[in-house]
Amino acid sequence: MSWPHARVLAHRGGGTLAPENTLAGLKEGMRRGFRAIEYDIMLARDGVPVVMHDPYLGRTVAGSGNVFDYDAAELAALDAGGWFAREYEGEPVPLFVEFAGFCKAHGVWMNMEIKPAPGYDIETGGTVARIAAALFADEIARGEMAAVPLLSSFSHLALEAAREVAPQVPRACLMSELPPDWERRAQSVEAVAIHTNHKHLTPQLAREVRAAGYGLFCYTVNDPERARELLSWGVDAFCTDRIDLIGPDFA
Repeated sequence: MSWPHARVLAHRGGGTLAPENTLAGLKEGMRRGFRAIEYDIMLARDGVPVVMHDPYLGRTVAGSGNVFDYDAAELAALDAGGWFAREYEGEPVPLFVEFAGFCKAHGVWMNMEIKPAPGYDIETGGTVARIAAALFADEIARGEMAAVPLLSSFSHLALEAAREVAPQVPRACLMSELPPDWERRAQSVEAVAIHTNHKHLTPQLAREVRAAGYGLFCYTVNDPERARELLSWGVDAFCTDRIDLIGPDFA
């Protein structure tokens, strides 16, 4: 694929400048000019998707137990910002539908990472894909695929479920290190891009991915010199926590 999207994405919204995976984080990235974001989605107990990275509470969201021990409304009432700074106390856990709708309304392109809690791969992949397809049905019908989100996941089952439910929404395989059979894995879910940890990427692997026709995305690149090196290898895009050092126009 030729990468039709932004080349620098704000990681989880506000990078290191605001609480991750919150509306406040998204707005901080937007304030700094970012119009592309990577964020994480998992299911609450009632099957409603929420924007969270960890399958448990305690690190970024006040509370204890697992995400799937709570309904979405209960999660939305918890504090997802106080851990970061006092000024963000009371910042809620976003519902995926509302978060994605805000992004769309403000022209923010989305890399939606499907991050299922253990045992919920198929349900999470299918739910996220179905909602993304409905939200961007008009763009898909008009062939405006540059506006349509990219669904990525480390979970092969989640990507298979996403393809089954909404094949028209593009998918990307997330792999920390590219195994020898990376292309077979990508083909099996009809992925359009490979997302990988930049620490394990080599110039040769980058050439192989690009030669095979896939977009190549790296996470999480926080050093400008490293970012330039990766771009020189042919990497299409990357996400960063350091939205204060690496701006949206860096590439």
